[in-house]
Amino acid sequence: MPNQREEAAGDSPADLPRLEKLDSPTGSPPTASLSSLMELQNCVSNLSLAHEIVVNGDFCLKPRSPPTDSLEDRVTAIVHRAFWDSLQEQLSSDPPNYDHAVILLQEVKTMLGSLLLPAHVRLRSQLDEVLDMELIRQEVDHGALDLHRLAGFVINTMASLCAPVRDPEVRALRDLKDPVELLREIFHVLGLMKTDMVNFTLQSLRPHLLQQAVQYERAKFQQILDQQPGEVRSWTANHRTLAPLARMFWPIRVSGAVTGSLLLTYFPGQQAEEEEESSSGSPGPLGATAVLNRAYTRLLRWDPRDQKYPETVLMDRARLDALGRRLQLLVLEASVLLLTSAQCGPTVFSLQGFVGKLRQCVTALLEGGHTREADLKGALLGLGETVLQQVTEAASRQGGAALPQENRDLLRGQISDLWKHNNPVRTLTGERVQGFLKATLQGGPAKRSPEPPASLRPVSAELAELGTAFGRIVHFNRTVFGPFYAPILRKLLFPPGEAETGEDSR
Repeated sequence: MPNQREEAAGDSPADLPRLEKLDSPTGSPPTASLSSLMELQNCVSNLSLAHEIVVNGDFCLKPRSPPTDSLEDRVTAIVHRAFWDSLQEQLSSDPPNYDHAVILLQEVKTMLGSLLLPAHVRLRSQLDEVLDMELIRQEVDHGALDLHRLAGFVINTMASLCAPVRDPEVRALRDLKDPVELLREIFHVLGLMKTDMVNFTLQSLRPHLLQQAVQYERAKFQQILDQQPGEVRSWTANHRTLAPLARMFWPIRVSGAVTGSLLLTYFPGQQAEEEEESSSGSPGPLGATAVLNRAYTRLLRWDPRDQKYPETVLMDRARLDALGRRLQLLVLEASVLLLTSAQCGPTVFSLQGFVGKLRQCVTALLEGGHTREADLKGALLGLGETVLQQVTEAASRQGGAALPQENRDLLRGQISDLWKHNNPVRTLTGERVQGFLKATLQGGPAKRSPEPPASLRPVSAELAELGTAFGRIVHFNRTVFGPFYAPILRKLLFPPGEAETGEDSR
């Protein structure tokens, strides 16, 4: 009977990605030419840009400006000032020298032409007629050039082409009389209009890009794998270079005897987490989908000091890190609300507006201070007093008695202890949040978000929003890079020498 591993390898789809090049040399590292490195850089840039356009609905290009008071800013200002001063000197001479002005008019014509659409036939004809460079040079030779007349036509054309947001800038051009200042501001506004046109084009193309994004990103990523030089880490060279992506899938449960040796192979010195149990209560192997979902949720708790981030999610790392910070804040908020509810009772906690006002205080005091341990300890000390003040005011409005001193001290101490990562309340709340996110991933993007546990209902709206954003990233990443994950998961789930027992569909 043939080995199941051999059958699986023989049934692999034809488009399965190549994670390593079989003809790569095994001796000295290959030397990459400058052209190949440039090509690789362009490929990475194109992939990142395409991914950002598709994933980030608010993506737009902005005019680049150097940091204020930086060396680049000072040098740029000096060069620009020298250029416009030179133009001012030429136009102020007797007779005026229009050489540079004519060149600028040619550039203005080119920029206006780039803003025209194919349907702008009449406007393009007017542009060619008025800004006829041969005629303008003849007017210069005969001293009959009227810069203000040409500028007026340019401004009118800009007014007909610009977005409504640029109307104030275009109107301001009509008040300028100095030709140098007028030309300078025309170039500035034209630059803004070109940026607006590019952003409009991107938004128009987004639906079409979404249809092609998966295949495009997959092909570009394969191209990067094929072109990368030897010093760039490869996933399948050995267990050391496979570890960055394998860590994303850690811990993986295969079978009782194999799990420990498999984890030690990829993560020597680390202890495996507690093994998951199947619904029947008996241990069973995790399927590929469950492994991926666990791996994705681990990205929200990735150590920021660990540079070995999985390559397939590098383009989304900033978004995932931001979601991870929001997740930490939600866990702390839910923990504080849970402790407050336990101490003050349902009478006060169920008052209309009490939870919302309390959450505002908690968020204001913990925002930005929950990432550093020292800041969190100080913030929680002050938060305990604020929570007690809110509870006391709510109880007095209700006509009830204030919390006993014993309960006040207990609540203050419980809130202060939340800075510890192993705090039972914080740990339990974190596990419930993680369970909610895993349930969201299991449901898929087309299904409704699962109902959160009762302890998380005060933050259910924010949690659902976070789960939706997280699920959107995960779904797109899994769709694009699923074929790349398949051989790695096969190697991790079914190490050499172990017969496959079939994949769990969970």
